[in-house]
Amino acid sequence: MHQGRVVYGAIEEVVFGHPAAEAVVAQMDRLGTRRAFLMVSGTLNRQTDEIAKIKDALGARCAGLFDAMPAHTPREAVIAATNAAREVNADLIVTVGGGSITDGAKAVQLCLANGIDDVEGIERIRVHKGVAPEMTAPDVRQVSVPTTIAGGEFSAIAGVTDRATHVKQMLRHPLTVPRATILDPAITVHTPEWLFLSTGIRAVDHCVEAICSRETHPYADAQSVKGLAMLADALPRVKADPADLDARMDAQIGTWLSMGALAAGVPMGASHGIGYVLGAAFDVPHGYTSCIMLPAVMRWNARDNAERQMIVAAAMGFPGHNAGDVLDAFIRSLGMPRSLSDVRVSPEHFDAIAEQAMRTNWIPRNPRKIDGPADIREILLLAA
Repeated sequence: MHQGRVVYGAIEEVVFGHPAAEAVVAQMDRLGTRRAFLMVSGTLNRQTDEIAKIKDALGARCAGLFDAMPAHTPREAVIAATNAAREVNADLIVTVGGGSITDGAKAVQLCLANGIDDVEGIERIRVHKGVAPEMTAPDVRQVSVPTTIAGGEFSAIAGVTDRATHVKQMLRHPLTVPRATILDPAITVHTPEWLFLSTGIRAVDHCVEAICSRETHPYADAQSVKGLAMLADALPRVKADPADLDARMDAQIGTWLSMGALAAGVPMGASHGIGYVLGAAFDVPHGYTSCIMLPAVMRWNARDNAERQMIVAAAMGFPGHNAGDVLDAFIRSLGMPRSLSDVRVSPEHFDAIAEQAMRTNWIPRNPRKIDGPADIREILLLAA
């Protein structure tokens, strides 16, 4: 008999297929907010007119703009954005960009609510040993316009990097999830191909690790299996024709579905756990960590969850095939990196990566039990 608990998050709306500028204005009208603080991609701001279109549409309701959030959301940039938002008395944060910006705004919400104005203060609100501390709930919330498809805009979890230790730390509060997410495929055409496609594999990773989890349930499966099928169909279409907005929309909706299981309490596994370490310690982009680690983790886990892996292969259009092989071929077909050596991570680093990965939240939930760093080293060797 299934047992579980699904907690519906504080996301209120997902708007898809409408131009971002008009959708942001409609959300401010709905929410009754007057002072939007824009946290946006620097590249989009400097090299396209997309941000200008949103600013023009908002008019006097645009209170300020921050476009200096680096990859992996370092603490220093979070504090800079927090202080800028506080200075203009923002009542809403609007993000336009990738996952680092989305996560940055989640962290800014918590910093604003808890009076944090320096890097050390983030220590007070980060998750320690899997437990989020008591803190004041954010009242300045977020609307997100994602330009990549890793799915963070559907999550109440933020990853923030402590540059002093090169460790990505988790922040978590139910109200950090955006109140609304706006999926506009047209704004994603400016995203570099490698970034769009690799974050698509991040979304694939959410689906696959959810399907393969020992803790999954039919409600989560319904979203993960459909999301995986949509992503497996859409990503090659985007690669074949970057101007295909229908394909981009399908990839965005597949990503939305990919986050359903996580929101419904199904944990991720070793691909995510090891990926956190590769990102923070070696600056490997999020999507690339999934491109490299997911097939290796599947092969290592296959001894214990072959039946669930058959569901993965079938959802991707290859019933009866080996899921690790199907994922490997799919990722290669998109031109993504497939080995740790491709991202300049060599075996001399494996012991340190394994030790750090053991301290992440997802390793204990991997479907094949990981007893210690030696097991993670085995997975890393499969991805070398």
